[in-house]
Amino acid sequence: MHHHDHGASTSAETPERALSHRRRLAIACAITVGIVLAQALGAWMTGSLALLTDAVHSLTDSIGLGVALVAAGLMHRAATAQRTWGFRRVEILAGLLQATLLLGVGIYAAVEGIGRLSAPPVILHLELLIFGALGLAGNVISLLVLASGRKANFNMRAAFLEVSADALGSLAVMLAAVVIWTTGWQQADAVAALAIAALIIPRALLLLRETARVLLEFTPRGLDLEQVRAHMLALDHVQEVHDLHASTVATGLPVISAHVVLDDACFSEGCVPETLNRLKTCVAEHFDVAVEHSTFQLEPRSIAAEETHTHA
Repeated sequence: MHHHDHGASTSAETPERALSHRRRLAIACAITVGIVLAQALGAWMTGSLALLTDAVHSLTDSIGLGVALVAAGLMHRAATAQRTWGFRRVEILAGLLQATLLLGVGIYAAVEGIGRLSAPPVILHLELLIFGALGLAGNVISLLVLASGRKANFNMRAAFLEVSADALGSLAVMLAAVVIWTTGWQQADAVAALAIAALIIPRALLLLRETARVLLEFTPRGLDLEQVRAHMLALDHVQEVHDLHASTVATGLPVISAHVVLDDACFSEGCVPETLNRLKTCVAEHFDVAVEHSTFQLEPRSIAAEETHTHA
């Protein structure tokens, strides 16, 4: 049940799948760079805040996808004596960076959009519609490329969310162009920018929360440590469980550790190996979150009594 290999490849993602994810990220990144150039030109030509916001958002996407591409390569490098988990946690840092960039773009769009509601500039609606359609087409292609791997890890999830929000932003740009074209209401551009901000900010905050949970080493979602403790205490020969910790190293890699006090007789009668195996099977098979990497310190009551920094 217990795997001692800390290397790059885990049951969560094979090297072949990792290579496929990198290829998809590379394609999406190239497409997004093209979108940035087209939207930047369109924003300059039309004076549209919505298109400018979408262009900056696309720029953020291209940076984020570039970071994700680098992270996708680094996170599967082999572990070493200096980096015992390899670069697995790079995906979490990449997700955090992408979420931070998204949040910054969303706040900028919100502030600037509010300002333009009272003093809207004249927008070239036909050009705005064309460039919005170009952005949407590019984003749809990127979404199709990323779709199959979007649940693989935080890194791929962040990339998919960025492109999804940008696609919706392009729709908002096109809608603003149609409204301005048919009604002459110039504030539609600022409203579209605010709509884009409303799409970006919640997604950025959600991703920030999820990556922060990993970096702060919170207990993995779906794993109740009190239930784990109770299940372990119900095993034969287990008297006490303390210093119980659980966290997530990276996607698909939850870990757990604990000090387990056994009957003193266990250490003389030879039941320690069997008890250790039962403990590992317990955390690997009996809960919604299967924890295959577990570390247990088995000790007699006399050793536990000497420990001065134990906690629940």
